[in-house]
Amino acid sequence: MGPLATVDFYAKLVRLTPAHADRDHLRVIIDSNPKIPDRTAGLTGEGPDPTPALVATARGLERAGADLIAIPCNSAHAYLPAIRSAVAIPVLDIMHEVAAAVATFTPRPRAVGLLATPGTIRAGLYHRALAAHDIGVVDCSEEEERDVLGAIKAVKGGDLGARVRQRACEVAAALIARGAQAVVLGCTEIPLILCPEQVPAPVFDGTEILAAAAVRDALPTGAPLPPEYPLSPRRSFCQSLTDVISTPADPAREAGKYCADGSTSARRP
Repeated sequence: MGPLATVDFYAKLVRLTPAHADRDHLRVIIDSNPKIPDRTAGLTGEGPDPTPALVATARGLERAGADLIAIPCNSAHAYLPAIRSAVAIPVLDIMHEVAAAVATFTPRPRAVGLLATPGTIRAGLYHRALAAHDIGVVDCSEEEERDVLGAIKAVKGGDLGARVRQRACEVAAALIARGAQAVVLGCTEIPLILCPEQVPAPVFDGTEILAAAAVRDALPTGAPLPPEYPLSPRRSFCQSLTDVISTPADPAREAGKYCADGSTSARRP
């Protein structure tokens, strides 16, 4: 649904697959359809219901031969029951996977800050998933929520610039100051502008966690699993994707200003 977020998910899926040659990788069928109605607008009553399009997409993937579906869009998970009931193959739940990752992290956070769309927040998707593990959520203020949504829209419009990144970092820092012991990136556009090394607390990248779950469930029985979360330090994938879309006309990106090398997963400050 978000093309850059789809690229990010697929890149992380490939990187997390234990492969030594092309034939070791998973067969992946991608239906990147930006024409699906806005999920947040549908949840807030400001736009059409995206359920028919989401269901049609899932059925199309099943007909194409998919054995498992992963949806790299958090807000779309508000429609997960309808999607799951429409197909006979498993559909991963990003909220379930992220909550499980937070719950098994050491030290276990008592509360996390959530960066997400208004639709995801209003639907309570992360609140319920985390509450099942007795983990609370520190919510954004109305102003911070508008700033996060503005950053998400900027990414969808191709803007990964310094001002967008800075505001995302400021909101994350504000949530930590109000008691969050970790931060959940609950929109798949957010990992493209906020790297864990920019935040003074553990960061849980929902895109990466979903990719790891997809690899885990898609591998044949007995095959080696992807590394446990958090992943070992490596060059930031946030920087890698910035490199891909950078142009010589943007000297800040050329200088690698936005992200330093480091883990893309939860880390200790």
